[in-house]
Amino acid sequence: MISKLLTCVSPMNRFKAVWLIFLVLGLGTLLPWNFFMTAIGYFKYQLRNVEVGTDHLQANGTYRGNETAALQDNYLQGKFGNVMTLCAMLPMLIFSCLNSVLLERIPEVVRISGCLSAIFILFLLTSVLVKVSLEPHIFFSITMLTIALINSFGAILQGSIFGLAGLLPTAYTTPIMSGQGMAGTFAALAMICAIASGSSQNESAFGYFNTACVVILIAILTYLALPHLEFSRYYFNKGKNEWKKDNEQEKICKINLIIQDQASVGERRASTHLMENTSIETNKSPSIFSILRKIWPMALQVCLVFSVTIGVFPAVTVDAKSTISADGKWGIYFIPICCFLLFNVFDWLGRSLTAICMWPRNDSKFLPAFVIARVIFIPLFMLCNVHPRRLPVVFTHDAWYIVFMAIFAFSNGYLASLCMCYGPKKVIAKEAETAGAIMSFFLSLGLATGACLSFLFRGLV
Repeated sequence: MISKLLTCVSPMNRFKAVWLIFLVLGLGTLLPWNFFMTAIGYFKYQLRNVEVGTDHLQANGTYRGNETAALQDNYLQGKFGNVMTLCAMLPMLIFSCLNSVLLERIPEVVRISGCLSAIFILFLLTSVLVKVSLEPHIFFSITMLTIALINSFGAILQGSIFGLAGLLPTAYTTPIMSGQGMAGTFAALAMICAIASGSSQNESAFGYFNTACVVILIAILTYLALPHLEFSRYYFNKGKNEWKKDNEQEKICKINLIIQDQASVGERRASTHLMENTSIETNKSPSIFSILRKIWPMALQVCLVFSVTIGVFPAVTVDAKSTISADGKWGIYFIPICCFLLFNVFDWLGRSLTAICMWPRNDSKFLPAFVIARVIFIPLFMLCNVHPRRLPVVFTHDAWYIVFMAIFAFSNGYLASLCMCYGPKKVIAKEAETAGAIMSFFLSLGLATGACLSFLFRGLV
């Protein structure tokens, strides 16, 4: 009896190794997209009209000196942001949907290691292109194809990692969300450093993409080490085998009851036949729709969280102007610090807080209430000092914008992390991986919905 009890005790997570590995994997899921967003100045530089002399384009995508009024974005430069978003969100949504099907047909090790390797190769290609001179239309096409492929692999990677974390205790979804928050913070700091350094576009871009290659390589190595750790191996085996044991125990108990309670041989045969049919049904793969019926409240909530967030960030928030020093140094750093860096830091804090506090509970009415209440941030940011605009400015001082951004970002990280943690725990062990993939799909659906709504919200300002 004592030996049986000892075998039920899970091993220790030494040095928090499994937690740190999922932190790195979470970082790897969003780092590629954030690096492409950060390097938008480099991409516009590569798409410049050389004869106009747009070599004065800075690392933040603006122009230096007196060229500001004379130089305007050409067609490819002007369309780059919108097309980039479309090439990122559409494949992400499609492959997040397919991920629920792929996880049943492709082994998890192939999905995760394969996607990380593909992203690594694509970043190597992007680094090489920094040193190669290409015609703008060719460069534009290759870049958009790269973005589409990276986000396709990223969607599969994200769903697979959340599904894998669903086999571990609830707290191990938190490092994934925290790692994703770190990716944005890292990208924002890179943007600020690029503006402050004044280095050339090619030098900055080469550093960006090589750094991303290193991080992705580290993510590959840490993932390969994951199955060799006793703690993760225990839960992975437990999650995959627990449902089989439960079915066998349930079958034995029912057979014992049949033997005790049924008197006639005919009745026992009928009951045994019923048990065989039940065993066949329980061994079937869980239906995606049956799992969705169990987790749809959490799925819709995480979708709404990101719809609101992407609806105004950065489409509306990036056009805010400082009223303290619009033309001075603070005006130059206002958006990089108060928009991008502040958002990512507080989003990271919100995601990380779920490691020590998970309130409201998954059955509480406060959780959906808080998620719905975030809609108020849409008019709040629209009424800040955003230009150009048609609406009157209500919140003129920079402090209003900063306070709104801090609460907006923190609530995004905290509520999204709660939903992603609670979703897979509403189903049994054998359904946890599929539930994690479904939650990841609704996260991507929220991103895509927000991207579409952002055109409406910006137009209303």
